[in-house]
Amino acid sequence: MRRTVFGAALAALAAVVAASAFCAPARASGEIVTMAEPYQPGTIVVKTNERHLYLVIAPGEAIRYPVGVGRAGMQWSGTSVIDAKYVEPAWEPPPDIRRENPRLPPLIPGGSAHNPMGVAAMTLAGTDYAIHGTDEPRSIGHFVSHGCIRMFNEDVTDLFSRVGVGTPVVVQ
Repeated sequence: MRRTVFGAALAALAAVVAASAFCAPARASGEIVTMAEPYQPGTIVVKTNERHLYLVIAPGEAIRYPVGVGRAGMQWSGTSVIDAKYVEPAWEPPPDIRRENPRLPPLIPGGSAHNPMGVAAMTLAGTDYAIHGTDEPRSIGHFVSHGCIRMFNEDVTDLFSRVGVGTPVVVQ
């Protein structure tokens, strides 16, 4: 009898632990790292060859996130600023992407599981690019986009909460 009660209690505890693992909130994968370059706190720096985005939080210190970046021939570098922020943005495939994949619909609504912008996007002034989430998390860490910076949805949500319109962005 005692073993049955102990076994039932152990099974109940295991069920609670397993359920809590599935119910745990998603955590962003950004990690705090040192950064030798002298960027001002609040600056976003994308290191294309590393496939990482850095948010400078103090002199010599940044939060580093893994990202997907532009494929060969579709990368860009330069400076910009975030000019708008969107939650669950709709996406209208630009002409070059529609030529590459003519079966795409003319508009994918925000919140759709098939929306490549993910849960949030921050557009970059003077460009056709954005820092955004993704519906393809396997693409993070690779050269995959047409020039945009892709992040895990948890990470773009974290970054979105930390930056505002006007945040400087440097893409190297």
